[in-house]
Amino acid sequence: MKLMSFNFTKVDAKRENKVINKLTINNNLDIKEISEVKTSLLNTKDVLLNFEFSYKLNFDPDFAKINLEGNFILSLGAKDSKNILKNWKKKKIEEEMKISLFNIILKKCNLKSLQIEEFLNLPPHFKLPSLKLSSDKES
Repeated sequence: MKLMSFNFTKVDAKRENKVINKLTINNNLDIKEISEVKTSLLNTKDVLLNFEFSYKLNFDPDFAKINLEGNFILSLGAKDSKNILKNWKKKKIEEEMKISLFNIILKKCNLKSLQIEEFLNLPPHFKLPSLKLSSDKES
């Protein structure tokens, strides 16, 4: 499985101008569509599949929202792609494949979300690494 391309088709963010004491951040990730890509540009036996996705972050209670949509194209073996398309007719994705797909989306969307959060002065949606002084002092 090779990632051939990744594109955002929609980037939407909104922040309300109000004070919030307790903020909860929820996310939602979904595969909206899977389709085969027909092309004669690549000389390969692999099949190209297009995956459309949506990624949403909600900063509750109604403080901010980040909505990202897009698509990515994977190059897969004929057997794997046939199995994915067959399952998708029932709107199902095998768990192992779903984890791989979601990891691709999360990797790109988390980075884009952090950029948007910085721009809108929102807290990061996950804990960023930081340095701390060690409590053990050596003499």
